[in-house]
Amino acid sequence: MAFTIAYSKKNNQPDRWIMFRSVLLLILLFTNIPISFADTNDSTDVSSGFSIQSLETSMQDRVYLLTANFNYRFSKEAVEALQHGVPLLILVDIEIRSPRWWWSDATVADLEQGYLLLYHALSESYVVHNLNSGTQNNFAHLKQAIAFLSTIKKLPILDANLLNPKKEYYLRVRTHLDIESLPAPMRPLAYISSDWQLASDWYEWPLQK
Repeated sequence: MAFTIAYSKKNNQPDRWIMFRSVLLLILLFTNIPISFADTNDSTDVSSGFSIQSLETSMQDRVYLLTANFNYRFSKEAVEALQHGVPLLILVDIEIRSPRWWWSDATVADLEQGYLLLYHALSESYVVHNLNSGTQNNFAHLKQAIAFLSTIKKLPILDANLLNPKKEYYLRVRTHLDIESLPAPMRPLAYISSDWQLASDWYEWPLQK
């Protein structure tokens, strides 16, 4: 299941205010203009990047549930963009696979969780919007929002009745910042800059019967 962020448009032209903010942000990022923020975030430093700390599955009423812990360390550039009004879309990709000795492993099921991280300048608060469930949570500090993002608890991922009891299966998960959701003027820089290449490796876990 894929998600796209719909920005306001008129006569098939991008919203001028969003374009203006994006261009202004690029100017700020490429100049030496000092930028100060009310919220400091120790989840951003030179060792920025995403990783998966732990992952496990359980079963309830014949439905597999996923619990996972992530480590999100955003780059300074990503935080500056966020605090200038650019929403950040974090995706969690989940796949159920079955090993095959004669070919690449078969993907039995896949799903995607999307979390939109936003900053409201007027209230000086951070918002995490779950694009799958539609729920929204507000936080006073960025560190709190990232801590909330970092945990998934008992997420239903698959009906066990859909699997062949004679076959082996495993789960693999990764998380990444969706560059395609950034405003168009920012994408060329994001494609080539390591500051925006924020993604974990795939993490594999056997699916217990």
